[in-house]
Amino acid sequence: MAWFKRDKKGISTEKKKDMPEGLWIKCNGCSDIIYKPELDKNLGVCTKCQYHFKISSGEYVELLLDKGSFQETDPDMTSDDPLKFKDTKKYTDRIKAAKNKSGLKDAVRTGYGRINDYPVVVGIMDFAFIGGSMGSVVGEKIKRAIDRAIETGFPLIVVSATGGARMMEGILSLMQMAKTSAKLAKLNENKGLYISVLTNPTTAGVMASYAMLGDIIIAEPGALVGFAGPRVIKQTIGEDLPEGFQTSEFVQEKGFVDMIINRHQLRDKIIETIEFFQDDKKEIKTENTAD
Repeated sequence: MAWFKRDKKGISTEKKKDMPEGLWIKCNGCSDIIYKPELDKNLGVCTKCQYHFKISSGEYVELLLDKGSFQETDPDMTSDDPLKFKDTKKYTDRIKAAKNKSGLKDAVRTGYGRINDYPVVVGIMDFAFIGGSMGSVVGEKIKRAIDRAIETGFPLIVVSATGGARMMEGILSLMQMAKTSAKLAKLNENKGLYISVLTNPTTAGVMASYAMLGDIIIAEPGALVGFAGPRVIKQTIGEDLPEGFQTSEFVQEKGFVDMIINRHQLRDKIIETIEFFQDDKKEIKTENTAD
């Protein structure tokens, strides 16, 4: 935007210095204007109203895991285009754009790590990659993470941030719901611990499968948690919805979430949960993580 100032001779065409982009952000909770570096220091949580902004999978790795302990698995697995999907934009072009934007190959990062020296298997979704949508790669990587938790006996932690199944893969994306759910049943048979963390948003196919099958289900405050979105439901039933409908607080009242934990306390709560269920700190023996 060009700015002009009036001087003694009239209107000057001298341009003021532009404000650097990205330094300020409006809070979706209280509408306050926040200095972005300060927000980042506060883990993406508004200091005024505690609204939780979306953060990346890499930031969750730093937040939850012991420093330097994360060993990523299947980092190069990437989506194909089996249906040759094309709407307003080719699916292959969307994948390329998402890779450039997020620096990831798909919408979830999986691997091994430690939390307070307890070895864990983790899967952390990233909304920056096509809205955290679940396609064949996401389902396969979550399935493999579950297999690793079964094989090692390590607790499994999955952090969800997703708009649901990826429509560009059609039925192949929906099949991931059954695949991951079946694997979690195997984990349960093996008495494995699964902690599911719901962030804003956790919806649709992921919500209807692995996100809601945790032994312990933790949600961040104010997260959108549900199958269909509130606008879709309102249009379908033709009625106003209760205040706070499909927020994590509303869902907890209905008994579907065990606890709501501020991002600042999330790591400590997960440590407390792991310590309650097991007291040994095993060695992490992993396969080649570059497969």
